[in-house]
Amino acid sequence: MDSLRADAYLQHIGVPRPGTAGAAELRALHLGHQLVVPFENLSIHLGQDVPLREEALVEKIVDAGRGGFCYELNGAFGGLLAALGYEVTLMAARVFGEGGRLGPPYDHLALRVAAADGSGPWLADVGFGRHSHFPLLFDSRGEQSDPAGVFRLVETPEGDLDVLRDDAPQYRLERRPRQLADFEATCWWQRTSPKSHFRQSLVCSRLTEDGRVTLSGRTLVVTGSDGRQERELPEHEVLDAYRDHFSIVLDREPQVAPLDA
Repeated sequence: MDSLRADAYLQHIGVPRPGTAGAAELRALHLGHQLVVPFENLSIHLGQDVPLREEALVEKIVDAGRGGFCYELNGAFGGLLAALGYEVTLMAARVFGEGGRLGPPYDHLALRVAAADGSGPWLADVGFGRHSHFPLLFDSRGEQSDPAGVFRLVETPEGDLDVLRDDAPQYRLERRPRQLADFEATCWWQRTSPKSHFRQSLVCSRLTEDGRVTLSGRTLVVTGSDGRQERELPEHEVLDAYRDHFSIVLDREPQVAPLDA
């Protein structure tokens, strides 16, 4: 990513260009990204491709004003961090599902980030939906408090790391460096398999200053200082909700297709 694209990215997420690739600056970037760029899987239900190339991901987020799921969000964010002087390593993870069952290999993409000020390394993840607001210390095995909960990174006997939020396992992280292209096969599976929860459901979710706003199908949930509010939207309000809550302008409503389609 060149300097002009990095500047456009920073302008999009409302974060000034950092003077140094330090820990405080990484925190601001991590939070700012989640406040602006939604976690969403709309492309799957709009019949759109999801190319895992950095320039295509940045174009979708910055130029088209969209979001994405983990491969897209962390793939693009990793490119931005690298352009700003951070040392970024892509890492694969498997998400814990019902009954503690792990998802497929390359189920999730997260980032190991080394800062120029010698802090960290950090686990950065802006692509897991509801997750930490700020990067987590990668080498810490103690509790790490965050506005989203208390996180811990726990060693497994195989040498991986289980990421826990409030003692609930979120995903199992491998430590081997990966390339964006390594995730293409599972990204295709996530988009096409009837067994993929992304294929089965529709979600668009964004962190807010005092909570979160989520549109699942036509169910709008807003949490904040006033508590939790949920309502079913009539059809004529859905596109307005995407625009008003997520700054996403669509010409048609995304809908989950029958799983045998």
